[in-house]
Amino acid sequence: MVLSLILLVGFVMPTIGFAEDNKSTPDYDIMQYANEMQPGWNLGNTFDGFDTGKVVLDETAWGNPRVTKELITEIKDQGFNSIRIPITFDTRLGQAPEYTINSEFLSRVDQVIKWSLDANLKVMINIHHDSWSWVAEGMPSDHENTGAKFNAIWTQLAEHYKDYSTNLMFESLNEPQFWGSGGDVESQKFLNELNDSFYQIVRGSEGLNDIRPLVIPTLHTNFEEQRHVDNLYEWITQKTNDPYIISTVHYYSFWPFSVNLDGYTTFEETSMNHISENFDRVYNKFVKNDIPVVIGEYGLLGFDENTDTIQQGEKLKFFEYMINYAEEKGLIHMLWDNGQHFNRSTLEWNDPQLYNMMAASWEGRSSTADTDFVFLKKGEEITDVTRILNLNGNEFVSLKLGEKNLVEGEDYVLVGNHLTLKASLLSQLISTELGEMSVLTATFTTGADWTFTVYHYDSPVLSDSQGTLSDFKIPLQYNGNLLKTMEATYVDDGSPAGPQNWTAFKQFGYVFAPNYEDNLLTFPYGNDRFFKEINDQREVELTFHFWGGETVKYTVTKDGEQVVGKSIKSTLPEEDHEPETPEDNNDNESGTPDENENNDDKSETPEGNEKDKPGKGEGITDTEDGNKETNEEEYYVTTVNNNNKTKPENIQGKVGEKLPETATGNYNLIITGIIILLVGGFIAFFVRKQKVQI
Repeated sequence: MVLSLILLVGFVMPTIGFAEDNKSTPDYDIMQYANEMQPGWNLGNTFDGFDTGKVVLDETAWGNPRVTKELITEIKDQGFNSIRIPITFDTRLGQAPEYTINSEFLSRVDQVIKWSLDANLKVMINIHHDSWSWVAEGMPSDHENTGAKFNAIWTQLAEHYKDYSTNLMFESLNEPQFWGSGGDVESQKFLNELNDSFYQIVRGSEGLNDIRPLVIPTLHTNFEEQRHVDNLYEWITQKTNDPYIISTVHYYSFWPFSVNLDGYTTFEETSMNHISENFDRVYNKFVKNDIPVVIGEYGLLGFDENTDTIQQGEKLKFFEYMINYAEEKGLIHMLWDNGQHFNRSTLEWNDPQLYNMMAASWEGRSSTADTDFVFLKKGEEITDVTRILNLNGNEFVSLKLGEKNLVEGEDYVLVGNHLTLKASLLSQLISTELGEMSVLTATFTTGADWTFTVYHYDSPVLSDSQGTLSDFKIPLQYNGNLLKTMEATYVDDGSPAGPQNWTAFKQFGYVFAPNYEDNLLTFPYGNDRFFKEINDQREVELTFHFWGGETVKYTVTKDGEQVVGKSIKSTLPEEDHEPETPEDNNDNESGTPDENENNDDKSETPEGNEKDKPGKGEGITDTEDGNKETNEEEYYVTTVNNNNKTKPENIQGKVGEKLPETATGNYNLIITGIIILLVGGFIAFFVRKQKVQI
């Protein structure tokens, strides 16, 4: 009997001890758990899409097709190991005080979660756009009811999913923000309050919720400011006996580059430093202290307007560098995809080159180059073109045209990291047509390939136009060129005009956008974004910069509901309309390696979406087009250097400038001199005769 009691006590006591101390003795390691999430993908614009005023059960509300099991399986097959499923509950709730989640909607979410778990994906769900649709204003102005609504949602979710595998994790609130007058101090207080409630509800429920991973965001999911990181760290470390907490932030790059604004169109040092500084901040605060960091969303903000907002090569360099740096620092990255990347109908990538770069970056560095294009101007002599490779620890292997390996020494020359494309090769790649001609592919020992697209182009041509505020467009013959950026300044004082009036360089895709197919320059969203922010009857000069190395100028004037656009025509004689070419070719199309060394320009361009690129045969020149325009319709064009600053020696025909000396001018001077001599001689003879008579 005594022996039986001893055995019973020996068995029960350790069990009781474990039950009391199970928070300090993890069932799994949270750092390992997070590493198994790498990389991740967002099912964006699906269950987070909603329509105010009615319950929306259909996840197609924001333009995506219904989720299928095949989609989830394919995401796993593409190499992703976790999926974030954003959910907006705003219009899917019953009345207070229960705020019951619509059962049909929740059942549909269940189905997708189960598909994801069955595919061996780790799954994250959250409260998503509720953060701004009712939480942001509600916490300051209707505090009690807003908190009750938030708590009701998580109480239901915790109960509903309590027996699900710990491969399902909960994120408290997406991009938390608050619109009160108390600033970040008050906002952080609200966030801490909601996170406390979330934590207590989940941990206080049954099933596996006591060890379920909980994902907690910084304020705004921002980590550019140390105080946001410190505040989250303090909140997490107060839960001293809980080893199942993950921190989360979002990353969309250095803002001007991310949206193609203020001349930041290349992925240069500022953007690189922005990545390293921010990623180092959370690494040092969290990862070094065994707290995982999940970058719950990453990408470029310009993608919200169009994936062409950032030029293709610069976009690729950003993704290559960012993903690799995140991997190096142990930060888990989850691609934000609202349907613009992985096509959910065809189950293919809309931009395979981007996917290949991302996938290669999960394993190591890929090689890139200063640019991914070569522009050759019609009528100009074709010379060697040098591109500078960023090898990133790899070695160059080959240069291909299609499947054909090109011959080193004959088609190209490689000296160190300087790849020179021979003029003899380039001459074979163009025709009399304009636009994209050929694609050269550089391969390396490891990582993704890098391509160089060869364009044949001519000077872009603008035409006068007029219209209303809602339908005004600018006719623009791109002639094989690609638009880089647009400046807008008031003619009277040179100050920036239009939105973001702290800079002359406007936001690509948001304020203006090229339409290559129809040869137009448009102003998105019914022109409201641009014209509503310029003054009536005040002339605005627009300067369009192109990757071909030229600029064209244009003026627009708004008068009430009417807009008039005029090209700025050259005042040069007809024979002098051709623009000069500077000796140091600014687009790195030719020249020695030294001339091409600097690639830190801040210039802008769209990504080359195939259907939007200028097609072959567009923009035929005067000699080829039977409907050619007269010389009066030609426009002032200058070549720009690598920093988008027009070279003074190339500017001609400006108001107040002395016109160039011509033979006709010299003849006029000679004739005038003869007349002056004859008249002077006659007067002298007459005066002399008068004196003689006297």
